[in-house]
Amino acid sequence: MIDVILWRHGQTDYNVAGRVQGRVDIPLNATGRAQAEAGAERLEDVLRSLIGAREPGAGQAAACRIVSSPLARARATAQALAARLAVEVTAHPGLTERDFGRWEGLTAEEIRAGWPDAHAVWRTGQDPQGVDVEPRRAVGQRFSEAVRSLADAAGEGPLVIVAHGSAITQGTTALLGMDASSWFGLRGLDNAHWARLRSSSRVPGWELHDWNDGAEPTALLP
Repeated sequence: MIDVILWRHGQTDYNVAGRVQGRVDIPLNATGRAQAEAGAERLEDVLRSLIGAREPGAGQAAACRIVSSPLARARATAQALAARLAVEVTAHPGLTERDFGRWEGLTAEEIRAGWPDAHAVWRTGQDPQGVDVEPRRAVGQRFSEAVRSLADAAGEGPLVIVAHGSAITQGTTALLGMDASSWFGLRGLDNAHWARLRSSSRVPGWELHDWNDGAEPTALLP
């Protein structure tokens, strides 16, 4: 049995502007860095609780492994936790964000103006054609295969995977045995929030324990 935490990166300027990020390697902004630190503080407690429940008296979160998407915004988020636990962050290409092709860097308004028919298809949740956007099913398969491989290598875990909103949502859908091209039962994670899954001996092999859990930076609270 292993607990896997799928943590979305903190905020970027593209998030604020409503621009499609995809594979664009944009860094965290100041808010995103604060979100990553607040999330890391909360996750440290979560990890210690998970490890303590498995090994009473252990009390050490350093037994976990942290793996990140290669993109800078995910790696910086991962590093906030790694610094607390004194562990290294490794990267895995299967965890990178969905490729949004010709739409990367654009707002929804710009996409609608340039490709009205493809945009309408996208808004229904289906895969737009002719704009080089990676299909939802392919994203789910790629990401879920990476998670399974990393979980197998991690042993008892826990394992923290730091990645991206679309990739995590579609990857989790696939891990739960659903078709990411046609099932839309999970809303996207907020910036610096996470999901927690636990491996299971029963089909589909994973249980969803938490979704969109997280912590807000004190400086950002009203």
